[in-house]
Amino acid sequence: MRLTDEQKNILEGGKGETLAKVMKTLINYGEIFGATELVPVTSKYNHLVTSFGLKALGPVYELMNKLIEADAASTQKFSCDPRPLDKNVPSNFLQNFIFNNFMYSRQDFYEGQLTKLGLMDKNAFTCACYMDEVGNKPEKGEVLSWAESSAVVYANSVLGARCNRNSGIIDLMGSVLGYVPKFGFLTDEGRRAAWIVEIKTTKKPEAQLLGSAIGMKVMEEVPYIKGLDKWIGTELTDEACTYLKDFGAATASNGAVGLYHVDNLTPEAKEDGETLINEGAKVYIIDDAELERVYKSYPVIWKNRDAKPKLCFMGCPHMSLEQLKSWTDRVEKALKSSGNKKVVIPTVFTAAPGVLEEFNKTEYAARLAATGVITSYICPLMYMNNPLCGKMPVITSSNKLRTYTTARYYTDDEILMQITEGSDK
Repeated sequence: MRLTDEQKNILEGGKGETLAKVMKTLINYGEIFGATELVPVTSKYNHLVTSFGLKALGPVYELMNKLIEADAASTQKFSCDPRPLDKNVPSNFLQNFIFNNFMYSRQDFYEGQLTKLGLMDKNAFTCACYMDEVGNKPEKGEVLSWAESSAVVYANSVLGARCNRNSGIIDLMGSVLGYVPKFGFLTDEGRRAAWIVEIKTTKKPEAQLLGSAIGMKVMEEVPYIKGLDKWIGTELTDEACTYLKDFGAATASNGAVGLYHVDNLTPEAKEDGETLINEGAKVYIIDDAELERVYKSYPVIWKNRDAKPKLCFMGCPHMSLEQLKSWTDRVEKALKSSGNKKVVIPTVFTAAPGVLEEFNKTEYAARLAATGVITSYICPLMYMNNPLCGKMPVITSSNKLRTYTTARYYTDDEILMQITEGSDK
């Protein structure tokens, strides 16, 4: 790998043994993927995927301590993925015992380490750090060192930033040094599409379901999507960005997509159009029947597939302010229609602390609370990783949560019906 004089100096120990090891790690990581140089990280802030104080992460805490002792704080302030615990989310005594004694017993200690290394602020915990209310929204063309899959695909696709799907800790190392290996989505060639996806549905496709179908088909390759602008428009409005947030998270978790282009909508597609498509690109046609096929293919791994749901999670990735408001309207209307005053299944809407703070300033917050819906900053996935929680029949409209846990997927309309009317109606 070609190194600048400054990079060589760090590798040879000019800034200490710890940073020399970090540099060596990044070089090895880059060479695996064919990178021939390191390029500067240009975003104002970083984002870390590792936000949870798992008892088993001893080596991570040791590494963090070495960075702190070496005064190797990140060159950037950073946000983190969501916290794993919130007392407002329903859990029983035994579940809490597992959470606090066997799972996230090092949470306070770890957050102390994050603060010393450059955490933006005490509430900078969300998987949707790019929300305006959070303040970590990179600009088009900026080079990032992120790992959270749903944030990486959003930054690349919707914002036009440049970031590879890194692993946890590699994201921190890139930020500490201020350099990342140049390969993949950091190159013009790596951002070209190997697939053409044609949307031919008769109605607006469910974001999470469409993303799932595309992710499972193209895997890690880049799709160029035609026909979606018919349903979500040609401008990146709050509504369109919210749709793409959920859509992208599904492509990234049900496949390994790190970048997609939407014809007439996303920045690079608007600028360069079909010149982004590789010669000989494969074609995938999605119609109503294809989405139905994908939906029916999802396994149900509840012990009793006919069990009544005990909990509903919405917000994986975290909900936007626009979603919290629109879902308040939807829940109220559905409850009125059903004759119920409150949701009939414990329901949790999750969002970034900053988004919840803004939501609580609106008249929607009291209205949503009156329906019995709980709002939280928690990571639903981290909650479901508790084996006792994993045994519960939990429902969600998040394809990411469905993929990584035992939660069962339903469309937004089906979720709305279940939480306001009951699953047996």
